[in-house]
Amino acid sequence: MKLSALPGRIARSIAFRTRRANHWIVAKIVFTTFALLQKLPADRALNVSDRLARRVGPWTSRHRIAMDNLRKAYPEKSEAECQEIALDMWGHMARLGVEYVFLDKLYDFDAEKQTPGRVEFKGGEIFTEMRKRRRPRIFFTAHTGNFEMFPIAASSLGMTVASLFRAPNNPFIAQEISQRRKISGNRMVRSKAGAAYVLARILHNKGNVGALVDQKFSKGIPTTFFGRRCETSPLVPRLARQYDAEIYPVRCVRLPDNRYRLELFDKIEPPRDARGQIDADALCQMINDIVEGWVREYPGQWMWFHRRWG
Repeated sequence: MKLSALPGRIARSIAFRTRRANHWIVAKIVFTTFALLQKLPADRALNVSDRLARRVGPWTSRHRIAMDNLRKAYPEKSEAECQEIALDMWGHMARLGVEYVFLDKLYDFDAEKQTPGRVEFKGGEIFTEMRKRRRPRIFFTAHTGNFEMFPIAASSLGMTVASLFRAPNNPFIAQEISQRRKISGNRMVRSKAGAAYVLARILHNKGNVGALVDQKFSKGIPTTFFGRRCETSPLVPRLARQYDAEIYPVRCVRLPDNRYRLELFDKIEPPRDARGQIDADALCQMINDIVEGWVREYPGQWMWFHRRWG
């Protein structure tokens, strides 16, 4: 090894160790907070975390990103209105984090119960009908409400859904979340090299896959979101085209008093080209438009702090 290469290697090693140490410290703070909240009843823990996040969130750098995104998405709204949405978002994010702690206790949907519990399911008849036919299916959702609940619902109703997910950058938090997600009983497919092949095999065998579709994707298909240019992952449209899969939008909506409504919509009819094949580019835009409608309906329940447009 040349001596001239040593300083660079040492610098990279120091940077890696520093980054890992920072991740460990942040994870310890998060886990300690969750451990304290776990001693509270679920409703109180959710409410306390919401109030705390509304105070802390505006002091973070992510808040500036969220406000910039809100101004771009809603040029007609005042600064106070954008600020109110951002505060709702911080409350939503805190609840989402705490819900990982109580996820096995919060999910109580029972199709046989006459009165709704904490979780209600709109579109159950669609679910019942699709179970009669074995077809390749893709369920897409967005970072709205508690998006972790649909795989649990599907499993509880007898359907396995392999969900594509992107792990958090913090490896310690990612490992903990991965353990929490396993309670759904469904397969989790990490978004990395080879993920598309795994999902393709599942669809080839007439299985079901789920994916979040509202994140920035470098070198993706050019689309628009809230009237602004962005790049969208082509994975879902291309898989749908290759396997002629049925495509179902699904979302979770937060309701008052720490309740949730899962909504499964009718399958969409994707745009097709002159040969009758699914037009992947047009389908990307169609999916974006659906997600935008969800966000406009409940703007405080979406992650405004990620850079969707740039």
